[in-house]
Amino acid sequence: MINLADAAVLAKEWAINVGKMQKEKLKNEAFKVNTKSTLTDLVTEIDLLSEDMIRAKIGKNYPEHNILGEESDFTDKKSKYTWVVDPLDGTNNYASSYPIYCVSIALKYEAEVVMGVIYIPELDEIYSAIKGKGAYKSGKAINISQKTTLNSALVATGFPYDKKDSKINNLDPFNKILPEIRGVRRSGSAAFDLVSVASGRMDAYWEFKLKEWDLAAGELLVREAGGEVYQTEIEGAPLLIAGSRKLVAELRRVIEDIYL
Repeated sequence: MINLADAAVLAKEWAINVGKMQKEKLKNEAFKVNTKSTLTDLVTEIDLLSEDMIRAKIGKNYPEHNILGEESDFTDKKSKYTWVVDPLDGTNNYASSYPIYCVSIALKYEAEVVMGVIYIPELDEIYSAIKGKGAYKSGKAINISQKTTLNSALVATGFPYDKKDSKINNLDPFNKILPEIRGVRRSGSAAFDLVSVASGRMDAYWEFKLKEWDLAAGELLVREAGGEVYQTEIEGAPLLIAGSRKLVAELRRVIEDIYL
């Protein structure tokens, strides 16, 4: 295997450099915004530039590795290693100058994520995890919240881009869960929500229809911070729940009672 500690150092450097570029572009320049799958599924020229920058760094340092990025085709080098990149998670926020967005970079060995990095430019927070080595914020170990009951929990969620047309739009779970919890937050960035669970800033998180690049780094961070990540499909729609074992079980019970 490659040296994962070295890979994490490089990934943190790339994420910080890209994030600083994003922050400067947001502050100083207008940029083009286009739509993808729906009118609410946006992509900016900064997403594309960010992914190009990260791909170039991977290609220079690990030219034999595969790359899976949100904004471009899968680069298949027939390697056991695959970099999973969300260059700007929270594009809807970014396009409106709402300051919650992240750079997310993960590395898989075969089917397993073994390293993950998330950078939050507007907070200047860098998170990293290596499988079996714990989760860290700026070099200091982090742990999940110890909350075990929904009535004391601050919980994050999100809504899919096809919420107008799909039965699995998270509205029914949201209406069931909201009265049971202390509060709910909707950041608009899965990477932000997952790293918030990993660091104890949020107690739990659930969302439907996330893509691999949305969750790869954040999922590892939650697990390495002592949390649980549950994934399943409901009527073909992926579902992710993250938090302590007890909170994940409670959220799973509520959601599956609705659909199953």
